Amino acid sequence: MAGHSKWAQIKRQKGAADAQRGQLFTKLAKEITVAAKQGGPDPAANFRLRLAVQRAKENNMPAENIQRAIARATGGGDGAEIQEVTYEGYGPAGTAVIVEAATDNRNRTVAEVRNVFQRAGGSLGEAGSVAWNFETRGLITVAVDGRDPDELALKAIDAGAEDVREDGGELEVLTAPADLERVKRALEDAGVTIVSAETARVPKTTVALSENDAVQMLRLAEKLEALDDVQKVYFNAEIGDDVFAAYSGA
Repeated sequence: MAGHSKWAQIKRQKGAADAQRGQLFTKLAKEITVAAKQGGPDPAANFRLRLAVQRAKENNMPAENIQRAIARATGGGDGAEIQEVTYEGYGPAGTAVIVEAATDNRNRTVAEVRNVFQRAGGSLGEAGSVAWNFETRGLITVAVDGRDPDELALKAIDAGAEDVREDGGELEVLTAPADLERVKRALEDAGVTIVSAETARVPKTTVALSENDAVQMLRLAEKLEALDDVQKVYFNAEIGDDVFAAYSGA
């Protein structure tokens, strides 16, 4: 996963600042709206929406905000229609980058994303330029909590996981997208602590970066995710633990 868990940990550590400026709620509301639009407004019948609502609740998003976001998907809310859009580009040393966004104004969003790439010395690519190097997988992040990682890995495999990788003191459990919910429930029933569960774009091949390029890549990812319309950023860089540690303390 090229340091996915470590990057996620950095984002969680900085999440308080997002919540203070309201940006986190904005992103959560957009994810709820898009999920409800794609799979229907009933969380019981829409796994993606259930995940989005669960994450919103975990971040103390008010119930009325959640319901308003769902209503927006069915034409019952205010504001312009929210659409999903994906951008592909290149970061330091040719790192492949995918940016997932949810926006009510495509022209604004692409201009903002392009500007961040250019300021970071990267470039926005054409559709399909790097997507071929990523595959969609179910990703469950599991807290080790002092338990034997091998034991947790076996529980995950028994639950139907395709692969398990240790990263940053956590375990990344990879599944087929359709098996994500089933594996998540099985792990929860086994008493395993779930940090997050989502579908993610996993790189097929990765690029090892120098310390300088790695820091530049993390800065690019952080600036992209600071944009209101950007939901997720994926990249195929291999970044050393020491770089992550230094960056998280910056």
